[in-house]
Amino acid sequence: MIELLPLLFFAVVCAALMLGYPVALTLTGVSLGFAGLGLLINSFDIIYLELVPSRLFGILTNQNLLAVPLFVFMGTMLEKSRIADDLLKNMAIVFARLPGGLGLSVILVGMLLAASTGIVGATVVTMGILSLPTMLKAGYRPSLAAGTLCATGTLGQIIPPSISLVLLGEVISNAYQQSQLNSGVFAPDFVSIGDLFAGAIVPGVLLVVIYAAYMLATAILKPQDAPSLSEEEVDSLRGDRSSLTIALLKGLMPPVFLMVAVLGSILFGIATPTEAASVGALGALLLALLKRALNREVLHAVSLETLRVTSMVYLILVGAAVFSSVFRGFGGDRLIEELLLNLPGGVFSAMLVVMLLIFFLGFILDFIEITFMVVPIVGPILLAMGLDPIWLGVMIAVNLQTSFLTPPFGFSLFYLRSVAPPEVRTQDIYRGVMPFVVLQLALMLLLALQPELVTWLPSLLKD
Repeated sequence: MIELLPLLFFAVVCAALMLGYPVALTLTGVSLGFAGLGLLINSFDIIYLELVPSRLFGILTNQNLLAVPLFVFMGTMLEKSRIADDLLKNMAIVFARLPGGLGLSVILVGMLLAASTGIVGATVVTMGILSLPTMLKAGYRPSLAAGTLCATGTLGQIIPPSISLVLLGEVISNAYQQSQLNSGVFAPDFVSIGDLFAGAIVPGVLLVVIYAAYMLATAILKPQDAPSLSEEEVDSLRGDRSSLTIALLKGLMPPVFLMVAVLGSILFGIATPTEAASVGALGALLLALLKRALNREVLHAVSLETLRVTSMVYLILVGAAVFSSVFRGFGGDRLIEELLLNLPGGVFSAMLVVMLLIFFLGFILDFIEITFMVVPIVGPILLAMGLDPIWLGVMIAVNLQTSFLTPPFGFSLFYLRSVAPPEVRTQDIYRGVMPFVVLQLALMLLLALQPELVTWLPSLLKD
Protein backbone atom coordinates (compact mmCIF):
# COMPACT_ATOMS: atom_id res chain seq x y z
CA MET A 1 0.00 0.00 0.00
CA ILE A 2 2.85 2.38 0.84
CA GLU A 3 4.25 1.82 -2.67
CA LEU A 4 1.10 3.44 -4.09
CA LEU A 5 1.46 6.52 -1.88
CA PRO A 6 2.96 8.61 -4.76
CA LEU A 7 -0.13 7.96 -6.89
CA LEU A 8 -2.40 8.94 -4.00
CA PHE A 9 -0.30 12.08 -3.54
CA PHE A 10 -0.72 13.00 -7.21
CA ALA A 11 -4.46 12.29 -7.10
CA VAL A 12 -4.94 14.51 -4.03
CA VAL A 13 -3.07 17.38 -5.73
CA CYS A 14 -5.30 17.11 -8.81
CA ALA A 15 -8.44 16.92 -6.67
CA ALA A 16 -7.43 20.04 -4.71
CA LEU A 17 -6.78 21.89 -7.97
CA MET A 18 -10.19 20.86 -9.30
CA LEU A 19 -11.78 22.38 -6.18
CA GLY A 20 -10.39 25.74 -7.26
CA TYR A 21 -7.62 26.32 -4.75
CA PRO A 22 -4.66 28.47 -5.94
CA VAL A 23 -2.25 26.33 -7.92
CA ALA A 24 1.03 27.42 -6.31
CA LEU A 25 -0.33 27.15 -2.76
CA THR A 26 -1.97 23.81 -3.52
CA LEU A 27 1.22 22.29 -4.89
CA THR A 28 3.27 23.51 -1.95
CA GLY A 29 0.71 22.83 0.79
CA VAL A 30 -0.31 19.33 -0.27
CA SER A 31 3.33 18.40 -0.94
CA LEU A 32 4.48 19.51 2.52
CA GLY A 33 1.47 17.78 4.11
CA PHE A 34 2.32 14.47 2.44
CA ALA A 35 5.98 14.93 3.28
CA GLY A 36 5.01 15.28 6.95
CA LEU A 37 2.86 12.17 6.68
CA GLY A 38 5.73 10.30 5.07
CA LEU A 39 8.08 11.27 7.88
CA LEU A 40 5.58 10.04 10.47
CA ILE A 41 5.29 6.60 8.84
CA ASN A 42 9.01 6.51 8.00
CA SER A 43 8.50 6.31 4.22
CA PHE A 44 10.02 9.65 3.19
CA ASP A 45 13.63 10.86 3.23
CA ILE A 46 13.88 14.45 4.45
CA ILE A 47 16.95 15.03 2.26
CA TYR A 48 14.56 15.69 -0.62
CA LEU A 49 13.12 18.68 1.25
CA GLU A 50 16.59 19.93 2.12
CA LEU A 51 17.35 20.11 -1.62
CA VAL A 52 14.40 22.43 -2.29
CA PRO A 53 16.17 25.75 -1.46
CA SER A 54 18.95 25.08 -3.96
CA ARG A 55 16.36 24.18 -6.60
CA LEU A 56 14.46 27.40 -5.94
CA PHE A 57 17.68 29.40 -6.24
CA GLY A 58 18.31 27.73 -9.58
CA ILE A 59 14.84 28.72 -10.80
CA LEU A 60 15.20 32.34 -9.76
CA THR A 61 18.64 32.67 -11.38
CA ASN A 62 17.79 30.78 -14.58
CA GLN A 63 18.60 33.10 -17.48
CA ASN A 64 16.24 31.34 -19.89
CA LEU A 65 13.25 31.94 -17.62
CA LEU A 66 13.93 35.68 -17.70
CA ALA A 67 12.44 35.55 -21.20
CA VAL A 68 8.99 34.94 -19.67
CA PRO A 69 8.25 38.49 -18.40
CA LEU A 70 9.75 39.98 -21.56
CA PHE A 71 7.57 37.89 -23.89
CA VAL A 72 4.53 38.61 -21.72
CA PHE A 73 5.29 42.35 -21.92
CA MET A 74 5.60 42.15 -25.71
CA GLY A 75 2.29 40.34 -26.19
CA THR A 76 0.42 42.47 -23.67
CA MET A 77 1.71 45.67 -25.26
CA LEU A 78 0.45 44.54 -28.67
CA GLU A 79 -2.93 43.84 -27.09
CA LYS A 80 -3.40 46.83 -24.78
CA SER A 81 -2.16 49.42 -27.29
CA ARG A 82 -4.85 48.25 -29.76
CA ILE A 83 -2.24 47.19 -32.29
CA ALA A 84 -3.99 43.82 -32.49
CA ASP A 85 -7.28 45.57 -33.23
CA ASP A 86 -5.66 47.61 -36.00
CA LEU A 87 -4.02 44.47 -37.35
CA LEU A 88 -7.37 42.68 -37.53
CA LYS A 89 -9.01 45.53 -39.43
CA ASN A 90 -6.17 45.70 -41.96
CA MET A 91 -6.10 41.95 -42.46
CA ALA A 92 -9.86 41.96 -43.02
CA ILE A 93 -9.32 44.56 -45.77
CA VAL A 94 -6.57 42.45 -47.38
CA PHE A 95 -8.70 39.26 -47.45
CA ALA A 96 -12.06 40.97 -48.02
CA ARG A 97 -12.46 39.69 -51.59
CA LEU A 98 -11.75 36.05 -50.72
CA PRO A 99 -14.47 33.60 -49.60
CA GLY A 100 -14.39 33.53 -45.81
CA GLY A 101 -11.97 36.45 -45.87
CA LEU A 102 -12.88 37.69 -42.40
CA GLY A 103 -12.37 34.20 -40.99
CA LEU A 104 -8.98 33.94 -42.70
CA SER A 105 -7.93 37.27 -41.24
CA VAL A 106 -9.01 36.14 -37.76
CA ILE A 107 -6.91 32.97 -38.09
CA LEU A 108 -3.78 34.89 -39.15
CA VAL A 109 -4.18 37.61 -36.53
CA GLY A 110 -4.87 34.97 -33.89
CA MET A 111 -1.69 33.20 -34.95
CA LEU A 112 0.39 36.36 -34.49
CA LEU A 113 -1.24 37.27 -31.19
CA ALA A 114 -0.98 33.72 -29.85
CA ALA A 115 2.68 33.50 -30.82
CA SER A 116 3.45 36.73 -29.00
CA THR A 117 1.95 35.55 -25.69
CA GLY A 118 1.38 31.81 -25.63
CA ILE A 119 -1.28 32.29 -22.95
CA VAL A 120 -4.44 30.56 -24.13
CA GLY A 121 -6.84 32.49 -21.91
CA ALA A 122 -5.48 35.91 -22.84
CA THR A 123 -5.53 35.16 -26.57
CA VAL A 124 -9.03 33.65 -26.63
CA VAL A 125 -10.52 36.47 -24.56
CA THR A 126 -8.79 39.16 -26.63
CA MET A 127 -9.81 37.64 -29.96
CA GLY A 128 -13.32 37.00 -28.66
CA ILE A 129 -13.75 40.66 -27.72
CA LEU A 130 -12.20 41.95 -30.94
CA SER A 131 -13.51 39.50 -33.51
CA LEU A 132 -16.65 37.66 -32.40
CA PRO A 133 -19.06 40.63 -32.69
CA THR A 134 -17.59 41.51 -36.09
CA MET A 135 -17.96 37.95 -37.40
CA LEU A 136 -21.54 37.66 -36.14
CA LYS A 137 -22.43 41.03 -37.64
CA ALA A 138 -20.98 39.92 -40.97
CA GLY A 139 -23.34 36.92 -40.98
CA TYR A 140 -21.00 34.12 -39.90
CA ARG A 141 -22.63 31.06 -38.41
CA PRO A 142 -22.18 31.36 -34.61
CA SER A 143 -20.70 27.88 -34.24
CA LEU A 144 -18.14 28.49 -37.01
CA ALA A 145 -17.15 31.87 -35.56
CA ALA A 146 -16.82 30.46 -32.03
CA GLY A 147 -14.89 27.40 -33.15
CA THR A 148 -12.46 29.50 -35.19
CA LEU A 149 -11.76 31.82 -32.28
CA CYS A 150 -11.27 28.99 -29.79
CA ALA A 151 -8.93 27.15 -32.15
CA THR A 152 -6.82 30.18 -33.04
CA GLY A 153 -6.57 31.06 -29.35
CA THR A 154 -4.80 27.78 -28.64
CA LEU A 155 -2.19 28.29 -31.38
CA GLY A 156 0.15 29.82 -28.79
CA GLN A 157 0.85 26.31 -27.53
CA ILE A 158 2.69 25.40 -30.72
CA ILE A 159 3.72 28.57 -32.58
CA PRO A 160 6.99 30.16 -31.43
CA PRO A 161 8.00 32.40 -29.84
CA SER A 162 5.64 31.91 -26.90
CA ILE A 163 6.16 31.47 -23.19
CA SER A 164 4.58 28.02 -23.27
CA LEU A 165 7.38 26.81 -25.57
CA VAL A 166 9.98 28.65 -23.49
CA LEU A 167 8.86 26.82 -20.34
CA LEU A 168 8.41 23.48 -22.11
CA GLY A 169 11.81 23.85 -23.79
CA GLU A 170 13.49 24.40 -20.42
CA VAL A 171 11.85 21.30 -18.94
CA ILE A 172 12.57 19.11 -21.98
CA SER A 173 16.21 20.23 -21.92
CA ASN A 174 16.56 19.25 -18.27
CA ALA A 175 14.73 15.96 -18.83
CA TYR A 176 17.03 15.09 -21.76
CA GLN A 177 20.13 15.71 -19.68
CA GLN A 178 18.67 13.70 -16.80
CA SER A 179 17.86 10.75 -19.07
CA GLN A 180 21.44 10.70 -20.36
CA LEU A 181 22.91 10.91 -16.87
CA ASN A 182 20.65 8.06 -15.75
CA SER A 183 21.98 6.03 -18.67
CA GLY A 184 25.59 6.65 -17.64
CA VAL A 185 26.36 9.35 -20.21
CA PHE A 186 28.31 11.98 -18.29
CA ALA A 187 28.98 14.24 -21.29
CA PRO A 188 25.34 14.71 -22.35
CA ASP A 189 24.08 16.42 -25.48
CA PHE A 190 22.01 19.54 -25.00
CA VAL A 191 18.67 20.60 -26.43
CA SER A 192 18.02 24.33 -26.33
CA ILE A 193 14.80 26.32 -26.32
CA GLY A 194 15.77 27.49 -29.80
CA ASP A 195 15.81 23.85 -30.95
CA LEU A 196 12.25 23.40 -29.73
CA PHE A 197 11.25 26.65 -31.45
CA ALA A 198 12.71 25.34 -34.71
CA GLY A 199 10.94 22.00 -34.32
CA ALA A 200 7.59 23.69 -33.73
CA ILE A 201 7.69 25.97 -36.79
CA VAL A 202 6.68 23.45 -39.46
CA PRO A 203 3.86 21.84 -37.41
CA GLY A 204 2.63 25.30 -36.34
CA VAL A 205 2.55 26.67 -39.87
CA LEU A 206 1.00 23.45 -41.12
CA LEU A 207 -1.77 23.74 -38.54
CA VAL A 208 -2.51 27.35 -39.54
CA VAL A 209 -2.66 26.27 -43.20
CA ILE A 210 -5.08 23.46 -42.30
CA TYR A 211 -7.27 25.89 -40.36
CA ALA A 212 -7.26 28.34 -43.28
CA ALA A 213 -8.05 25.56 -45.76
CA TYR A 214 -11.01 24.48 -43.64
CA MET A 215 -12.30 28.05 -43.47
CA LEU A 216 -11.88 28.51 -47.22
CA ALA A 217 -13.58 25.19 -48.01
CA THR A 218 -16.48 26.04 -45.68
CA ALA A 219 -16.91 29.45 -47.30
CA ILE A 220 -16.95 27.91 -50.79
CA LEU A 221 -19.23 24.95 -50.02
CA LYS A 222 -21.52 26.81 -47.57
CA PRO A 223 -21.24 30.52 -48.41
CA GLN A 224 -24.14 31.31 -46.09
CA ASP A 225 -21.99 30.19 -43.12
CA ALA A 226 -19.03 32.44 -43.95
CA PRO A 227 -20.17 35.26 -46.26
CA SER A 228 -17.78 37.71 -47.84
CA LEU A 229 -17.75 41.29 -46.62
CA SER A 230 -19.87 43.77 -48.49
CA GLU A 231 -18.43 46.90 -50.10
CA GLU A 232 -19.95 49.01 -47.32
CA GLU A 233 -18.35 46.84 -44.63
CA VAL A 234 -14.97 47.01 -46.35
CA ASP A 235 -15.26 50.79 -46.66
CA SER A 236 -16.13 51.11 -42.98
CA LEU A 237 -13.05 49.10 -42.07
CA ARG A 238 -10.87 50.97 -44.54
CA GLY A 239 -11.51 54.42 -43.07
CA ASP A 240 -8.64 56.65 -44.18
CA ARG A 241 -6.69 53.74 -45.67
CA SER A 242 -6.70 54.38 -49.35
CA SER A 243 -5.28 51.10 -50.65
CA LEU A 244 -4.39 47.52 -49.86
CA THR A 245 -0.73 48.50 -49.94
CA ILE A 246 -1.24 51.01 -47.14
CA ALA A 247 -3.27 48.46 -45.19
CA LEU A 248 -0.42 45.96 -45.49
CA LEU A 249 2.32 48.44 -44.64
CA LYS A 250 0.55 50.07 -41.71
CA GLY A 251 -1.23 47.14 -40.15
CA LEU A 252 0.51 43.92 -41.09
CA MET A 253 4.19 44.46 -41.75
CA PRO A 254 5.35 46.03 -38.44
CA PRO A 255 4.09 43.28 -36.09
CA VAL A 256 5.08 40.54 -38.55
CA PHE A 257 8.56 42.04 -38.85
CA LEU A 258 8.80 42.12 -35.05
CA MET A 259 7.88 38.43 -34.76
CA VAL A 260 10.27 37.40 -37.53
CA ALA A 261 13.11 39.41 -36.00
CA VAL A 262 12.60 37.86 -32.57
CA LEU A 263 12.24 34.28 -33.82
CA GLY A 264 14.94 34.59 -36.49
CA SER A 265 17.52 35.90 -34.04
CA ILE A 266 16.93 32.83 -31.87
CA LEU A 267 16.92 30.26 -34.68
CA PHE A 268 20.11 31.54 -36.31
CA GLY A 269 21.98 31.82 -33.03
CA ILE A 270 22.25 35.60 -33.12
CA ALA A 271 20.61 35.96 -29.71
CA THR A 272 19.51 33.79 -26.81
CA PRO A 273 15.77 33.52 -26.10
CA THR A 274 16.11 36.06 -23.28
CA GLU A 275 18.02 38.53 -25.46
CA ALA A 276 15.53 38.10 -28.30
CA ALA A 277 12.63 38.56 -25.88
CA SER A 278 14.13 41.86 -24.71
CA VAL A 279 14.33 43.00 -28.33
CA GLY A 280 10.69 41.96 -28.79
CA ALA A 281 9.58 43.86 -25.70
CA LEU A 282 11.42 47.00 -26.81
CA GLY A 283 10.12 46.58 -30.36
CA ALA A 284 6.51 46.32 -29.17
CA LEU A 285 7.04 49.45 -27.06
CA LEU A 286 8.45 51.39 -30.02
CA LEU A 287 5.70 50.09 -32.30
CA ALA A 288 3.03 51.36 -29.91
CA LEU A 289 4.87 54.67 -29.69
CA LEU A 290 5.09 55.04 -33.48
CA LYS A 291 1.39 54.29 -33.84
CA ARG A 292 0.67 56.91 -31.17
CA ALA A 293 -1.05 54.22 -29.12
CA LEU A 294 1.23 54.51 -26.08
CA ASN A 295 0.25 56.58 -23.08
CA ARG A 296 0.57 56.41 -19.33
CA GLU A 297 -2.59 54.36 -18.86
CA VAL A 298 -1.54 51.76 -21.44
CA LEU A 299 1.96 51.44 -19.99
CA HIS A 300 0.51 51.08 -16.49
CA ALA A 301 -1.94 48.37 -17.61
CA VAL A 302 0.77 46.48 -19.51
CA SER A 303 3.17 46.64 -16.56
CA LEU A 304 0.54 45.38 -14.12
CA GLU A 305 -0.46 42.50 -16.41
CA THR A 306 3.18 41.54 -16.95
CA LEU A 307 3.76 41.57 -13.18
CA ARG A 308 0.63 39.49 -12.57
CA VAL A 309 1.44 36.81 -15.15
CA THR A 310 5.13 36.64 -14.24
CA SER A 311 4.35 36.33 -10.53
CA MET A 312 1.87 33.55 -11.30
CA VAL A 313 4.43 31.66 -13.39
CA TYR A 314 7.21 31.91 -10.82
CA LEU A 315 4.95 30.98 -7.90
CA ILE A 316 3.83 27.90 -9.82
CA LEU A 317 7.48 27.08 -10.53
CA VAL A 318 8.19 27.23 -6.80
CA GLY A 319 5.20 24.99 -6.02
CA ALA A 320 6.16 22.56 -8.78
CA ALA A 321 9.73 22.33 -7.42
CA VAL A 322 8.39 21.36 -3.99
CA PHE A 323 5.94 18.91 -5.57
CA SER A 324 8.56 17.14 -7.71
CA SER A 325 10.99 16.89 -4.77
CA VAL A 326 8.37 15.28 -2.52
CA PHE A 327 7.14 13.02 -5.34
CA ARG A 328 10.67 11.73 -5.89
CA GLY A 329 11.14 11.40 -2.13
CA PHE A 330 8.29 8.89 -2.11
CA GLY A 331 9.89 7.00 -5.01
CA GLY A 332 7.22 8.18 -7.42
CA ASP A 333 9.68 8.53 -10.31
CA ARG A 334 10.77 4.92 -9.91
CA LEU A 335 7.15 3.75 -9.69
CA ILE A 336 6.21 5.58 -12.91
CA GLU A 337 9.31 4.23 -14.64
CA GLU A 338 8.40 0.65 -13.71
CA LEU A 339 4.82 1.13 -14.88
CA LEU A 340 5.86 2.54 -18.26
CA LEU A 341 8.68 0.07 -18.88
CA ASN A 342 6.50 -2.93 -18.07
CA LEU A 343 3.71 -1.96 -20.47
CA PRO A 344 3.19 -4.40 -23.36
CA GLY A 345 4.13 -2.74 -26.61
CA GLY A 346 7.26 -0.97 -25.39
CA VAL A 347 7.85 2.65 -26.26
CA PHE A 348 4.65 2.93 -28.33
CA SER A 349 2.44 1.98 -25.38
CA ALA A 350 4.43 4.16 -22.99
CA MET A 351 4.10 7.17 -25.29
CA LEU A 352 0.38 6.52 -25.81
CA VAL A 353 -0.30 6.27 -22.07
CA VAL A 354 1.63 9.48 -21.34
CA MET A 355 -0.15 11.37 -24.14
CA LEU A 356 -3.55 10.22 -22.85
CA LEU A 357 -2.59 11.24 -19.30
CA ILE A 358 -1.49 14.69 -20.43
CA PHE A 359 -4.61 15.06 -22.59
CA PHE A 360 -6.99 14.36 -19.70
CA LEU A 361 -4.96 16.44 -17.25
CA GLY A 362 -5.37 19.31 -19.71
CA PHE A 363 -9.04 19.39 -18.69
CA ILE A 364 -8.20 20.38 -15.10
CA LEU A 365 -4.66 21.82 -15.20
CA ASP A 366 -3.12 24.69 -17.13
CA PHE A 367 -0.08 24.15 -19.35
CA ILE A 368 2.30 25.53 -16.71
CA GLU A 369 1.21 22.99 -14.08
CA ILE A 370 1.41 20.11 -16.56
CA THR A 371 4.76 21.28 -17.88
CA PHE A 372 6.36 21.40 -14.44
CA MET A 373 4.44 18.60 -12.70
CA VAL A 374 4.18 15.85 -15.30
CA VAL A 375 6.88 16.35 -17.94
CA PRO A 376 9.84 16.25 -15.48
CA ILE A 377 8.54 12.88 -14.23
CA VAL A 378 7.76 11.11 -17.51
CA GLY A 379 10.19 12.99 -19.78
CA PRO A 380 13.45 11.29 -18.71
CA ILE A 381 11.78 7.87 -18.92
CA LEU A 382 10.47 8.36 -22.47
CA LEU A 383 13.71 9.95 -23.65
CA ALA A 384 15.72 7.04 -22.20
CA MET A 385 13.58 4.76 -24.36
CA GLY A 386 15.00 6.46 -27.47
CA LEU A 387 12.49 9.18 -28.34
CA ASP A 388 13.76 12.40 -29.88
CA PRO A 389 13.51 15.24 -27.31
CA ILE A 390 12.41 17.89 -29.82
CA TRP A 391 9.74 15.61 -31.28
CA LEU A 392 8.52 14.73 -27.79
CA GLY A 393 8.28 18.40 -26.82
CA VAL A 394 6.28 19.31 -29.93
CA MET A 395 3.95 16.33 -29.48
CA ILE A 396 3.25 17.39 -25.89
CA ALA A 397 2.56 20.95 -27.05
CA VAL A 398 0.10 19.83 -29.76
CA ASN A 399 -1.51 17.39 -27.33
CA LEU A 400 -2.09 20.14 -24.76
CA GLN A 401 -3.46 22.38 -27.49
CA THR A 402 -5.97 19.70 -28.45
CA SER A 403 -6.93 19.11 -24.83
CA PHE A 404 -7.61 22.81 -24.23
CA LEU A 405 -9.95 22.76 -27.23
CA THR A 406 -11.92 19.55 -26.56
CA PRO A 407 -15.48 19.71 -25.16
CA PRO A 408 -16.81 19.72 -22.55
CA PHE A 409 -13.89 20.72 -20.31
CA GLY A 410 -11.47 22.51 -22.65
CA PHE A 411 -10.15 25.75 -21.12
CA SER A 412 -10.46 27.59 -24.42
CA LEU A 413 -14.23 26.97 -24.48
CA PHE A 414 -14.74 28.45 -21.02
CA TYR A 415 -12.67 31.52 -21.85
CA LEU A 416 -14.71 32.27 -24.97
CA ARG A 417 -17.98 31.60 -23.13
CA SER A 418 -17.03 34.31 -20.62
CA VAL A 419 -16.94 37.02 -23.33
CA ALA A 420 -19.40 35.65 -25.91
CA PRO A 421 -22.75 37.44 -26.36
CA PRO A 422 -25.94 35.66 -25.22
CA GLU A 423 -26.94 34.70 -28.76
CA VAL A 424 -23.88 32.40 -28.95
CA ARG A 425 -24.99 29.31 -27.06
CA THR A 426 -22.66 26.90 -25.31
CA GLN A 427 -23.69 24.13 -27.71
CA ASP A 428 -22.67 26.42 -30.60
CA ILE A 429 -19.18 26.67 -29.12
CA TYR A 430 -18.96 22.90 -28.61
CA ARG A 431 -20.24 22.18 -32.12
CA GLY A 432 -17.92 24.73 -33.69
CA VAL A 433 -14.68 23.41 -32.19
CA MET A 434 -15.18 19.75 -33.11
CA PRO A 435 -13.88 20.07 -36.71
CA PHE A 436 -10.77 21.82 -35.37
CA VAL A 437 -10.25 19.06 -32.79
CA VAL A 438 -10.36 16.52 -35.62
CA LEU A 439 -7.84 18.58 -37.60
CA GLN A 440 -5.47 18.71 -34.63
CA LEU A 441 -5.78 14.96 -34.03
CA ALA A 442 -4.96 14.45 -37.70
CA LEU A 443 -1.86 16.63 -37.25
CA MET A 444 -0.76 14.58 -34.23
CA LEU A 445 -1.14 11.38 -36.25
CA LEU A 446 0.85 12.90 -39.09
CA LEU A 447 3.65 13.97 -36.73
CA ALA A 448 3.70 10.49 -35.19
CA LEU A 449 4.01 8.87 -38.63
CA GLN A 450 6.40 11.51 -40.03
CA PRO A 451 8.59 12.77 -37.16
CA GLU A 452 10.87 14.41 -39.74
CA LEU A 453 8.32 17.23 -39.95
CA VAL A 454 9.56 18.19 -36.49
CA THR A 455 13.21 17.19 -36.57
CA TRP A 456 14.12 18.38 -40.08
CA LEU A 457 14.49 22.12 -39.43
CA PRO A 458 16.44 21.81 -36.13
CA SER A 459 18.92 19.42 -37.76
CA LEU A 460 19.23 21.74 -40.76
CA LEU A 461 19.99 24.76 -38.58
CA LYS A 462 22.57 22.79 -36.58
CA ASP A 463 24.36 21.77 -39.77
